[in-house]
Amino acid sequence: MSETNNAKWYVVHTYSGHENKVKANIEKIVENRGMEDEILQVVVPTEIVVEIKNGKRKDKSKKIFPGYALVKMIMTDESWYVVRNTRGVTGFVGPGSKPIPLTDDEVENMGLEKRKIEIDFAIGDSITVISGPFENFLGTVEEIHMERQSIKATISMFGRETPVELEFDQIQKN
Repeated sequence: MSETNNAKWYVVHTYSGHENKVKANIEKIVENRGMEDEILQVVVPTEIVVEIKNGKRKDKSKKIFPGYALVKMIMTDESWYVVRNTRGVTGFVGPGSKPIPLTDDEVENMGLEKRKIEIDFAIGDSITVISGPFENFLGTVEEIHMERQSIKATISMFGRETPVELEFDQIQKN
């Protein structure tokens, strides 16, 4: 059994228009072969595009990278073979036949994963704002939003307690 933190995101080239089929095919093979520990996730990144036709608003899902799918996997001979030989896959993206994983920054910029942030503060803690428009203000943590990586705090501004939303990296515990 492999550790999931060895898994990296790889880009797979597909026949145009076959991205979702490739995703389904890989997921089926993974399930049939019991490879959930090696091939963890397949994603076809999409964005919602608003189209206005004849005065009617319509949301459409549009592929961000047509002709590509992203696979989070631990690269082994077997996992490479399975993905590479899935119907609709034309190959991995990388020089020659060597797949190159996406960097942590690329993964974060694509919105595939957020970096896990360890926080050392809790509700009620006194904090100092270390960057942004409220730099050097003192405050008290009121709420913590892990999914948004932000907090709500009250800071003393012009003699009044003022609620503000701050990113984790804008504050430090006193």
